[in-house]
Amino acid sequence: MKRIGFIGLGIMGRPMSKNLIKAGFELVVLDRKQEVVDELVSLGAKAASTPKEVAEQVEAVITMLPNSPHVKEVVLGENGVIEGAKEGLVVIDMSSIAPLVSREIHGELAKKGIKMIDAPVSGGEPKAIDGTISVMVGGEKEVFDACYNVMDAMAGSVVYTGEIGAGNITKLANQTIVALNIAAMSEAYILATKAGVDPELVYQAIRGGLAGSTVLDAKSKMVMDRNFEPGFRIDLHIKDLGNVLETAHEVGAPLPLTSSVMEMMQALKVDGLGQKDHSSLVKYYEKLANAEVVRHEDLVKA
Repeated sequence: MKRIGFIGLGIMGRPMSKNLIKAGFELVVLDRKQEVVDELVSLGAKAASTPKEVAEQVEAVITMLPNSPHVKEVVLGENGVIEGAKEGLVVIDMSSIAPLVSREIHGELAKKGIKMIDAPVSGGEPKAIDGTISVMVGGEKEVFDACYNVMDAMAGSVVYTGEIGAGNITKLANQTIVALNIAAMSEAYILATKAGVDPELVYQAIRGGLAGSTVLDAKSKMVMDRNFEPGFRIDLHIKDLGNVLETAHEVGAPLPLTSSVMEMMQALKVDGLGQKDHSSLVKYYEKLANAEVVRHEDLVKA
């Protein structure tokens, strides 16, 4: 596959599409923000005005959109991908949506001879930029194999996880672990802060042990620097945890810790922090404890 459509050029989609261009793919792009489309066109992409128009020109269409309704509209709606697709076209949905919606869209596309895999990603904007995101994929294995080179051009790892919907179930598990990790980190740093120990030194002491993680390394620096500009917004994590809990209820999997973190994030959204990075979870704990997690050297400077 060399001719690829890319719909959704946001925080993740923009750098991912750039990596495809660098890898030599021919791109047809679509986004609501014209300035982003213009940027991709300047790099060699072709612009389209509707999802139908995108699908008419390519062998595969990547969608990278906020949530389930957006993917359904773009793929199945008026002037959608389904209207412009030839038999054999593949939809690679790299959005993070509800697994049942992935299966629903897959079923509608199959009636027209159109293939689909669900391939959500993890790693945030920095890994999207350097091409090292993790991709977790559900769908028919032969379709996965046919699309592997496309996904590999944007990723550090691409893993097949099972039938359609399995990619998004894997992503929901990922988002659960990330959310609980950030909450645990926040609790630990508030404990250290209230007990008079420099949270930066706590981080340096524990990062190489069993408590160490990619989340700890990425989010500790943001908290200590008091930099809460997104990488990954609270609003988007709320969306993902909503899908987690909906799926959990459907399959009978109680998730008490996830439910608690969801309510913490909802409280932050009410406080006007929905557009901030999910490392802002520390602010929930700071409000409870009437303390701020900062390096002791920064306190001295202040």
